[in-house]
Amino acid sequence: MSTTLISLNPKAREFTSKPLKMFIGGQWVDAISGKRTEIRNPANGELITTVAEGDKEDVDLAVRAARKAFEEGPWPKMKPNVRARLMLNLADLIEENAEELAHLDTLDYGQPVSLTTGFAAAAADNFRYYAGWTTKITGETLPSSTPGNIFNYTRREPIGVCAGIVPWNAPLMNAIMKISAPLAVGNTVIVKPSEETPISLLRFAELVQEAGFPDGVVNIVTGHGPTVGAALAAHHDVDKIAFTGSTEVGKSIIRESAGNIKKVTLELGGKSAHIIFADADYEQALANAANSIFFNSGQVCFAGSRLFIESKIYDKFLADLADYSQNYKVGNGFDKETVIGPLISAKQKKRVLNYLEIGRNEGAEMLIGGEATEAELASGYFVKPTVLANVHNDMTIAREEIFGPVVSGIPFDDMDEMIKLANQTVYGLGGGVCTTDLRKAHKVAHALRTGNVWVNTYNITEPNSPFGGYKQSGLGRENGAASIDMYTEIKNIWMNLD
Repeated sequence: MSTTLISLNPKAREFTSKPLKMFIGGQWVDAISGKRTEIRNPANGELITTVAEGDKEDVDLAVRAARKAFEEGPWPKMKPNVRARLMLNLADLIEENAEELAHLDTLDYGQPVSLTTGFAAAAADNFRYYAGWTTKITGETLPSSTPGNIFNYTRREPIGVCAGIVPWNAPLMNAIMKISAPLAVGNTVIVKPSEETPISLLRFAELVQEAGFPDGVVNIVTGHGPTVGAALAAHHDVDKIAFTGSTEVGKSIIRESAGNIKKVTLELGGKSAHIIFADADYEQALANAANSIFFNSGQVCFAGSRLFIESKIYDKFLADLADYSQNYKVGNGFDKETVIGPLISAKQKKRVLNYLEIGRNEGAEMLIGGEATEAELASGYFVKPTVLANVHNDMTIAREEIFGPVVSGIPFDDMDEMIKLANQTVYGLGGGVCTTDLRKAHKVAHALRTGNVWVNTYNITEPNSPFGGYKQSGLGRENGAASIDMYTEIKNIWMNLD
């Protein structure tokens, strides 16, 4: 084992030394059923702790608490600047406890501390950004052509009880994106973290209390998707649901939410095209290609998993990418040298390896990668950075989301034909272009049917920038002013002043 392992933050060790409960109505509670879920470290399979396993009855409690806080508590009467102060308090607490939160995420889903520390810092920034929105929620005064002295205006009002269902990749940051914006405009929230990675969000709930939020404004219900997630999606007293995860589950949420016509925001799967032109800055393009797919061990919905490379540099670029990625250390996220952490579970590892087998059977050539077989990694869920050559756009590995550190190299000669191939997917979440020709960059960026495009970079997201997808990659947008739209209702008021 490496001698460079980072010591676990003492507060993180203390937090995980006891069984963890849910946070409902300002109280820490066990599941009504008494059931608990084991939480294991994906780097070595060791038990971290156990967490209350909620069910429909626990969801009912959380919804009642959130509804009461929205309609009867101090929250709906609170001045915008007071909400802002609470959110800024919480941002400061996240920042003060960033190391602990980062270590909890690394324990829970395995990624390097350097990465989870960045996510904790981004969570604090996200709350600061939306704290600024609290005092800027405005309506409009509109002209009226109706005879008489008519005053026509609009108000933006909070939707009500908002539920967020978040995935296991970047668990804290994904949750924050479904908490900060709705709070800024005066909603109350219920969040279901992944059953595999709930720990950092439960610690976050303690910070919510410490920051001074009224009871019931933020609620955390732990449990499984088919129980807690489905109950939130179907609940008739939940007004809005936001989900990040697979496209198939997103479709089921749409069906479940139809009972009371919930507002729905979905951020779903992707099979993003990353396009490398021969005129690109070669070293920068190599770094971007690697970052776009191996970041977070490829467990990213907008990962650049389809790498379109101009034919004149195709063979050299893929060979160099294989050499480049070979230097990435695969291992425990608490090792200072680790770049690629484990996949989240044995199930996910099996899924990724199955796709590699399918790719080989369809004619793809593995230049580097596959299962990590070193003795020290045998008990974890590790897959090495994997580069596949001889891939065609109609292969299974080029059509279906793998959600692991696997990139498929596809050659192209004609730009217009490449754009058609890039858009031949049911998804439309991310995309990338590497070129020094500004005309090419704009043409391709405009032509890609996708919600996000990075030119000569990749993986940048910020709180002020809208994020979401086309086609089966989702509905609506998160971040920026888009989230304000997603979490408010517009009321039009006509007033006869005569």
